[in-house]
Amino acid sequence: MDEFLPISALQHYAYCPRQFALIHVERAWVENRYTAEGRILHDRVDSGDAEQRKEVRFERSVMLRSVQYYLTGKLDLVEVYSNNCYIPVEYKRGKPKLQDWDRIQVCAQALCIEEMRSTQVSEGAIWYWEVRRRETVALTNDLRESTISAINACHWLIEGGETPRPAVPESRCKACSLRDLCRPERFRRDRSASYARNLFEL
Repeated sequence: MDEFLPISALQHYAYCPRQFALIHVERAWVENRYTAEGRILHDRVDSGDAEQRKEVRFERSVMLRSVQYYLTGKLDLVEVYSNNCYIPVEYKRGKPKLQDWDRIQVCAQALCIEEMRSTQVSEGAIWYWEVRRRETVALTNDLRESTISAINACHWLIEGGETPRPAVPESRCKACSLRDLCRPERFRRDRSASYARNLFEL
């Protein structure tokens, strides 16, 4: 393993492994309204200066790196408290989700902070622009395990150089900027594998 994985790639993988591979294995990218809005939001956040408010220091555009997990990336905001407590804050254009797609990205950011600062991070946060709401992310053992599993799977896909078939609900494809490149409907119409299995089961 000699390639550092962008932390943001973990959200791509958690959402759809095929989307991840198209972007990070095949180097494909197409922008749509959602990705453009997200980019503009991050540009605004990243342009802010560090500031101090009472017992909390707010640092923006913080570069992160983990040698243990081969991760690298830029954190939108980290809150540093006087008791040496760190809270990574990620900004998203959408709204809170039941799935852990966004939380996995925040957890990976926390893993980097823990390694870089020799500390423990117990929680992170996500600020959702669409609903103007902040969600606290508890960095539980389950979330950490899911995050490490996603990290390992991403490295495995990159090293293997293969793009998996679509394996997520069709509803996720509607907002994906890579839909025309991915052509998931082509794979969903292909019944040859199930046909062959049925032949042997007769």
